[in-house]
Amino acid sequence: MNKKIIACGVILASAFMANPIFAQEQAAEKSNNLSVYRATATKVNDLVHTKLDVSFDYAKRYLYGKEWVTLKPHFYPTDSLTLDAQGMDIKTVSLVGAKGNTPLKYVYNDNKLYITLNKTYTNAEKYTVYIAYTAKPDELKVKGSAAITDAKGLYFINPDGTDKNKPTQIWTQGETESSSAWFPTIDKPDQKTTEEISMTVKSKYTTLSNGKLVSQKTNADGTRTDTWKMDLPHSPYLFMMAIGEFKVTKDTYKGKEVNYYLEPKYAPYVKQIFGKTPDMIQFYSNILGVDYPWNKYAQVVVRDYVSGAMENTTATLHGEQIQKTDRELLDGNEEGTIAHELFHQWFGDYVTAESWSNLTMNESFATFGEIIWHGHDAGRDAEDKSRYEKLQSYLGSTKKGESPVLARFYYNDKEDMFDNVSYAKGSIILYALKNQMGDAAFYKSLNRYLTTNAFKNGETHQLRLAMEDVTGKDWSPYFNQWYYNGGHPILSIDYGYENGKATIKVKQMQDSSVQTFTLPVKIDIYAGGKKIRKEILINSREQNFSFEVSAKPDLIDFDVDKILVGETNDNKTAENYYFQYKNAPSYANRIEALQFIMQSKASSGQQILLEGLKDKSGDLRALSIDGLNLEDAQIKAAALPVLLQLAKSDKDTEVRSAAILKLAETGDQAYKSLMLESLKDPSYKVLAAGIGGLAKLAPQESLSALSALDADTKEHIAPSIASLYISDPKDEHQSFYENIMLNGDRNKIFGVIGQYFQYLRANTNPAVTEKGINNISSAIERLKLQTYLNKQLAGAYAATAQGKAKQAAAASGDAKANLNKQAELFKKAAADLEKE
Repeated sequence: MNKKIIACGVILASAFMANPIFAQEQAAEKSNNLSVYRATATKVNDLVHTKLDVSFDYAKRYLYGKEWVTLKPHFYPTDSLTLDAQGMDIKTVSLVGAKGNTPLKYVYNDNKLYITLNKTYTNAEKYTVYIAYTAKPDELKVKGSAAITDAKGLYFINPDGTDKNKPTQIWTQGETESSSAWFPTIDKPDQKTTEEISMTVKSKYTTLSNGKLVSQKTNADGTRTDTWKMDLPHSPYLFMMAIGEFKVTKDTYKGKEVNYYLEPKYAPYVKQIFGKTPDMIQFYSNILGVDYPWNKYAQVVVRDYVSGAMENTTATLHGEQIQKTDRELLDGNEEGTIAHELFHQWFGDYVTAESWSNLTMNESFATFGEIIWHGHDAGRDAEDKSRYEKLQSYLGSTKKGESPVLARFYYNDKEDMFDNVSYAKGSIILYALKNQMGDAAFYKSLNRYLTTNAFKNGETHQLRLAMEDVTGKDWSPYFNQWYYNGGHPILSIDYGYENGKATIKVKQMQDSSVQTFTLPVKIDIYAGGKKIRKEILINSREQNFSFEVSAKPDLIDFDVDKILVGETNDNKTAENYYFQYKNAPSYANRIEALQFIMQSKASSGQQILLEGLKDKSGDLRALSIDGLNLEDAQIKAAALPVLLQLAKSDKDTEVRSAAILKLAETGDQAYKSLMLESLKDPSYKVLAAGIGGLAKLAPQESLSALSALDADTKEHIAPSIASLYISDPKDEHQSFYENIMLNGDRNKIFGVIGQYFQYLRANTNPAVTEKGINNISSAIERLKLQTYLNKQLAGAYAATAQGKAKQAAAASGDAKANLNKQAELFKKAAADLEKE
């Protein structure tokens, strides 16, 4: 699963940037304080085959199901069977026999179906149970997580067709244990079963499920029954259905179907969205030495999805954020998500984590798959950028070096496993292991793990054993440190030079409760015009190292390959950083140097930022633009021609946008024509920058230009409009925010909610305040965003209430009354959120 919602912490930070109340990071949970050991569920019976025949009641949002589930005892003889069956009406339970079905006694209680079999079976005997049932997912009381915001398994989207802007669809989401909300099963990841699903749907709809479409039968009542068959075993949480009016585009990989299911509006852009998929399949097949193991690969896009994407076997389901027009694709795609889900077809589907405690065997690998795809497709710099971003994502969710264990057997809820440890941290731990082991040995080890455990389940110990088998080396110390202990090192590093020796003092500064790390580190010493490679071993809280050199080093590049899974606080000089940018130009070194220059605001670093305008990475060109000090006449003279060129022709829309806004900061009316020209740019990001730039140079013209834009463009640049209205907080602008709160998806809400709050704070009408608070509450409830927003909003509302009350004390008349009323509204809103 691509936990798209993980990124919302970043989205929120940017959305609420203007208000520091919202810029707080939540520390990762310390799982070592928890006391309940999460044992893998005991296997009494094994699933063998699951056959389903389902139809749907759109009005009631019911699934009517018939199931034939074949099982056998795992080892010990048994005369009973327990199935997970959430929120169902059970109609019939019987044993399937050659001469007909025999009713079985059963008890249905607390979402469990307890069945008494007709006799005691041994593990040499299979038996088949028939169950007729009705699934009622919308009546099921369930709770989701940060990764998966709902857990009712089966979703009816716009089933009555009342929303003219949304298609009617049905789709499923099985992870973690929600497949049992639409068919009875043993809903655990260490179960594997073959599968056959027959879906009866209105004839106008297209269906998708796991495996191959083996038959389509037209019925007399205007429906059609599609039967999908999966001949290879996989886990119940990977079962899927998707039903809707999709346009199917067909592709192939080695004769196997590779199909894309999109809403018809987006079908013309399908190759731009999904076109690299066959190349990805080839790349992953090659590096793993295991050719794509399934009979087809499909990707479908659905509305109102509860996460980012889901790697259902042979049929990945994506949220709507992935389907974009050609204009939208100019400003970025979801290629990383596509790669992530595809890599799961090996790590997660072919070999599945045996329990949620071992989720790293699914999600760390899929996130690692993203990183290496970027490198294969776009070069080493893109790969390094990807893993740098994963590292920062992980570190941003921690404090004092504390974080949960990667292979985690103590947690409050299985949903807690879907965090920055299982995804981001795990991926860079794998990358660091690849670096230490060497690519050939690493990928040979992955091949050994996959082939040994094919169509079965795996855990971290099996990965370690595969690596030891291949390399002949004991990898227990690495796994003990990174998989079975939590946290990360925080290194304070001081550099010196004395008596012809370069000195390095390293202190591990992570909290005392966090382990002391053993870290092999490569170091490059740049001295006397030469580069000297050294390797050191850090294994205590404080260590000193020294090396003979011919001259005082220009730079000591610590952790040359940038594989350290932790933080480094380098005591380097400005000159070290300038040298680093030019001479040790890994992605991490370049961005670190540029960030230092921006933070230090040293005028001497401005020349490096000028060089950064030509950096090969678009985001570093944009970063350099942001850091330029145009109040320095010399820098301004050198930068303006380059900025103008970047604004007009850089291939990266982020760079063009940054350059446009930087030129607008000069206040020079000569750039007004550039702003106006930007309003014609096909990129929404560039167009939004043009509006923002025009607001700085000619505020009234920006509002006029805004009103002239078509509705589609306004929708796409909503965050920019939302920002403009903060400085023009008229009552009539409420409707703009309100429309997004009522109709926007998760991404649109995150894009404007911070600005909406600031607009409400700036507005002086209590009626607007009350309506706005209600609008925000409705959006949070509709999209189940309480986990992300309630705490932050409560603090912001409380602070605003205090500010309004303070303003009221200095006011009089109607202004005083209005401010007091607003203070009461914000105070009440804060109190309401804190109760939830």
